[in-house]
Amino acid sequence: MFDIGASELLVIVIVAVLVIGPKDMPLALRTAGRWIGKVRRVSSHFRSGIDTMIREAELEELEKKWKAQNEAIMARTDDAEAFADEAITGPSAASAEAAEPDFPTEDDPAPGSPTGDPQLPLGKPDQRD
Repeated sequence: MFDIGASELLVIVIVAVLVIGPKDMPLALRTAGRWIGKVRRVSSHFRSGIDTMIREAELEELEKKWKAQNEAIMARTDDAEAFADEAITGPSAASAEAAEPDFPTEDDPAPGSPTGDPQLPLGKPDQRD
């Protein structure tokens, strides 16, 4: 992390022995070790908090993306279902009313009949006794 070489570490140890003294050196090293441990714990806690915030932000973005994709899929599915229903049942009532039939219905007078009475079917007469 700090890129300290062997010669630099030797200089630091010599200065520490001269300043602190050989008698208090073990206590100073223990204190320094505790401080370094605390700094590492705080930095790892901070780093994990930042990672959690980033992960939550990414999840929110993914949820928005998934929601948009889900809505698009549902819209296509609804369109496909409507198309399939229309193919099975025929056109809807509104479109059926709009189209005029090409053949006469029961309500329409028969062609060639001035009164509008239905014509008798051509064929064999009824044989009633």
